Amino acid sequence: MDFIALAMGLAFSLMWSSAFATARIIVHDASPFTVLALRFLIAGVIAIGIAWAQGHRLRMTRQVALIVVIFGICQNALYLGLNFVAMQWVEGSLAAVIASSMPLMVALIGWLAAGERMRPLGVAGLVAGFFGVALIMESRITHGASAYGVALCLVGALALAVATRLVRGVSSENSLLMIVGLQMLVGAVVLGALAPFVEHPRIDATPALVAALGYQIFVPGIIATVIWFALVNRVGAVRAATFHFLNPFFGLLVAAALLGEPITVVDLIGVGIAMAGILAVQLSRAGVRV
Repeated sequence: MDFIALAMGLAFSLMWSSAFATARIIVHDASPFTVLALRFLIAGVIAIGIAWAQGHRLRMTRQVALIVVIFGICQNALYLGLNFVAMQWVEGSLAAVIASSMPLMVALIGWLAAGERMRPLGVAGLVAGFFGVALIMESRITHGASAYGVALCLVGALALAVATRLVRGVSSENSLLMIVGLQMLVGAVVLGALAPFVEHPRIDATPALVAALGYQIFVPGIIATVIWFALVNRVGAVRAATFHFLNPFFGLLVAAALLGEPITVVDLIGVGIAMAGILAVQLSRAGVRV
């Protein structure tokens, strides 16, 4: 883990966490599925266009189709779609904290459903991580947060965790940008088809919406994804995933700075516990003994 890898991990975590606060801005001026379909369409065309200009061509094997369909539906349509809907009633900081539990869900599924060995450090991390997230959820719901919105965030995080498990170890000869672009187009098609039936489609092109949407297309949408896979290639998937422990903290910080969302003592305690739990799980998966 050299300085460059450290900088990449910090940048990815900050970009990933910033997506929730900016999503809160977006859904104020647009219906969730409609604007998210537009975001995926634009980002997908840009990503595929860049890959094509670099000389990459699509090799659609069965494995590639598996990656594109599963992640296109689970990550883009379900995970982000449900989070955008929830953002109408749930604060960006709470959504970020719930989403940060995804690595815990991946580890729990592997332990309970796939029979993967879990070290005592990992078990303790799972308990602590979920407790920290639950502590924040209970506090926010008690103070008026929508239980329905929280449930949507949880289902979205679970969908991404399941997708991560299903395509584990599947590789592709296509370029990263080509695969990412295709996934986004799948999400655009699914959400675009659903939008007229589940919401009143609207996009009010305010300056805030344009700025937030442009930011999401390029920063969390394209740049963060490229940084993540570059980090995985540099230090490996398990070590790269360790940076997820920063997501709850950055989620609170960005929402407070950008939206003025308050940070309570319970939030700080819960985030600290969740961060420690996520870090413990990732260190356990990396084989670190404590």
